[in-house]
Amino acid sequence: MASSIISQYHSLKDNHNPLSLHHLDPYYVHNNTQILRSHSSSTSISVGVLDKKPHFSDTLFAPPNLSPCFHFLDELCEIRDLNSVRELHAQMLKMPRNKGGSSTLATIDETVMRYYLEFDDFVSAIKVFFVGLSRNYLLWNSFLEKFGSFGGDPYEILAVFGELHKKGVEFDSIAFTVVLKICLVLMDLKVGLEIHACLIKRGFHFDVHLCCALINLYEKCWGVDRAYQVFDEAPQKEDFLWNTIIMASLRSEKWFDGLELFRGMQLSSAKATGGTIVKVLQACGKLRALNEGKQIHGYVLRRGLVSNMSISNSIISMYSKNHSLKMARTFFDSMEDYNLSSWNSIISCYAGYGNLEDALDIFQEMEASGIKPDIITWNSLMSGLLLQGSYKAVLANFRSLQVEGLKPDSGSVTSALQAIIELGIFNLGKEIHGYILRNKLDHDVYVCTSLMDMYIKNDELHKAQKVFHRTKNKNICAWNSLISGYSFKGQFSDAEELLNQMEKESIKPDIVTWNSLISGYSMHGRSEEAMDVINRMKSSGFSPNVVSWTAMVSGSSRNKNHMDSIRFFGQMQAQNVRPNSTTICSLLRACSGQSLLKKGEEIHCLCIRHGFIEDMYIATALIDMYSKAGKLKVACEIFGRIEGKTLPCWNCMMMGYAIHGHGEEVIFLFNKMLKTGIIPDSITFTALLSGCKNSGRINDGWKYFDSMSTDYNIVPTIEHYSCMVDLLGKSGFLDEALHFIQTMPVNPDASIWGALLASCRIHKNIMLAETASRNLFKLEPYNSANYVIMMNIYSALGKWDDAQRLRDTMVAAGLKSPGVWSWIQVNQTTHVFSTEGKSHQEEGEIYFELYQLVSKVKKLGYVPDISCVYQNIDNNEKEKVLLSHTEKLAITYGLMKTKGGSPIRVVKNTRICQDCHTLAKYISSAENREILLRDGGRFHHFVNGKCSCNGCW
Repeated sequence: MASSIISQYHSLKDNHNPLSLHHLDPYYVHNNTQILRSHSSSTSISVGVLDKKPHFSDTLFAPPNLSPCFHFLDELCEIRDLNSVRELHAQMLKMPRNKGGSSTLATIDETVMRYYLEFDDFVSAIKVFFVGLSRNYLLWNSFLEKFGSFGGDPYEILAVFGELHKKGVEFDSIAFTVVLKICLVLMDLKVGLEIHACLIKRGFHFDVHLCCALINLYEKCWGVDRAYQVFDEAPQKEDFLWNTIIMASLRSEKWFDGLELFRGMQLSSAKATGGTIVKVLQACGKLRALNEGKQIHGYVLRRGLVSNMSISNSIISMYSKNHSLKMARTFFDSMEDYNLSSWNSIISCYAGYGNLEDALDIFQEMEASGIKPDIITWNSLMSGLLLQGSYKAVLANFRSLQVEGLKPDSGSVTSALQAIIELGIFNLGKEIHGYILRNKLDHDVYVCTSLMDMYIKNDELHKAQKVFHRTKNKNICAWNSLISGYSFKGQFSDAEELLNQMEKESIKPDIVTWNSLISGYSMHGRSEEAMDVINRMKSSGFSPNVVSWTAMVSGSSRNKNHMDSIRFFGQMQAQNVRPNSTTICSLLRACSGQSLLKKGEEIHCLCIRHGFIEDMYIATALIDMYSKAGKLKVACEIFGRIEGKTLPCWNCMMMGYAIHGHGEEVIFLFNKMLKTGIIPDSITFTALLSGCKNSGRINDGWKYFDSMSTDYNIVPTIEHYSCMVDLLGKSGFLDEALHFIQTMPVNPDASIWGALLASCRIHKNIMLAETASRNLFKLEPYNSANYVIMMNIYSALGKWDDAQRLRDTMVAAGLKSPGVWSWIQVNQTTHVFSTEGKSHQEEGEIYFELYQLVSKVKKLGYVPDISCVYQNIDNNEKEKVLLSHTEKLAITYGLMKTKGGSPIRVVKNTRICQDCHTLAKYISSAENREILLRDGGRFHHFVNGKCSCNGCW
């Protein structure tokens, strides 16, 4: 039979009769049914169920039913061109039909299609493809792949389908299903809608496979709500249909709808596939729906699906996402078999919550069981270490996985880059960048975003720009990263230009884009521009969220615009935006900076109401706020209640004691912290040295300064050197302070010379004061405070000509003396007393009360210290000038307006003078009132005629 076919093939070839789909006679009668001419220009026939309408599988395109022994495929080696294929195909069509195997026919279909594709006759290949579907439904997927590999345009398949449909060819449900699947691949909703209309006319729309194909198409191209409509209109909801609609719902992240559909599926007694169960378990994790997850776990047990590893691993993940580590571990331990994914799931579970010890224990148990960790295992450990802040360990694991013969993937690289950013090891980051380029990982947008972030943090914005411009298929995250980088560096024109470019490329800014700009403007003290961005954001259809308002609060606090922080928080509350822990910390920082105790206490209450009180960062911020507001006892109580104190928590409490002059308590806390195993950092030593400085503990100061480098390998910063200069100078060791400055390994800055100048004022050392001032005038030529301090030193020593010379220098430079002010809060109202501007409305009553107080304490031994007046006037006038000091007025007003023995709390922006300090001690004794005064450097706590500073100020 094979030789007969071959001879017929050669006969046709010799007669040059190219028969194919394009060249066969347009009339072919089969079962008394006539097919339309292939080149007919008549209008398309409406698709309907007709008695004498040709069916596509019965037409001339259908090959005959060949015998299984037909070895035609073995003889195809002589095909050399397209005509050969057409002739052979035509010969096949003329062969008599007999009982042949469908597998042989399917093979012939695939072979003929492949030849047509090889010779670029895509239309003929498509027609054979539609014939073959009736024998091999799965043919469509491989055909699409081959069709594309030969350079075919998948849209041509739909075009040929449309042409055949116009010519009256009828397709069965299989063909329609495949065409809908192709529409899904091409995201062609229009053709899909036309097919849906055709199906309704023909009554095919009830076919479950067609319904499923429509659900998948509509979910991707038109929205899941349209997919729901197809499902609702289906008269019979079989298992396949339920699984399809649930998967469509969950793909669209309609987690709640997916769970509701799964519940309906159970009520209808339909069975879920393993894939559906995996997805609904993921939904339970997303929604933190622990109870629903437990019910699905029970469903899995009832159906005996625990042996399905994908389902079991998803159960572990579900419990993990619902913070039920114990249940995740219990289920893991109950499993009879484990695969690599099982181990990875439980390791990821523990690592994701920072339980690194448990994760590492399981990791070792996994290796002991003979299962070798893969890249996912290592990535899970690295993510956990990153979450815990163990950045060096992240990089150690990054090296270890390479030693094990694994190649880091995008997940590994992203974790390593984030650790590098935190550690500031940017040279290593550049090496990893080289690895990324060599291994073509730069296609991953998350890797590129991490690279951009690294270069931005390393102040190499130009390199971040290069990464951005080389990134293909940039998503919104990449755009946002560079806009954030520009904003962070204060390059707002570049940020705005990039925003405009982004919109030109039809990428709509999201809320992250707007928040990046808001944060940048606010951080750089440009709150008006930040508010303008918020208004633009609203115009674009976005409502400012907690990140937007937190950026406003935080930026204002950072720039010491503390009242603006509180004002923005009020606007945030007015718009019903719930604050988060970052908002609260920023707000508490603002209250600390302004010593706004009442507002801070209100925020403390808000923390309790919203459940923030257990947050370690907020607890630390509360300690800071109460310490700086003068309520050290409350700060200690909060500190004492904290379990698992972190290093910042210890540092904050030590600094609280330090600014109140309690050096002994600072040292006690430091030793206590060491016993817990916590290693101090540079901030710890700043608190320690500040405590020593404010309590005059010179020996302890030297001891801890030396131990920084010898015992803890911490390099002292300029802040530590400034503390030592201040400690030595205020204790009277001015020569030692100068020698210390001259032998420092770093260049002294304004804070160093400023500390020496302030000490020279206390001890009236004109020679060293001039040395310090000369350096300050070079470093800060426009800081008027330095000139004023030096003028006061000259005036105190009677050097009026030198004082006048400096005053003239200031005038010539256009400098003005900095304003001096003190303020007190009474009944939620802040009362400011300033040397400039408008006087207080109750000034007359305040001065009258102050005269009375001074007369009273003079009888107790108070003598006005007129040396604190740096004006060349007589002594009586100097006494009058002393009465105008702002802290005296604030204390007096507090005594007038507060009753019941409540403490007087005053804030002053500069150092309190000796006379005011003495008077405050006498008033605290005479009036039996506690006075807390926070000046430019520390706290003074006056009780019963004594001050907490013990003269060390």
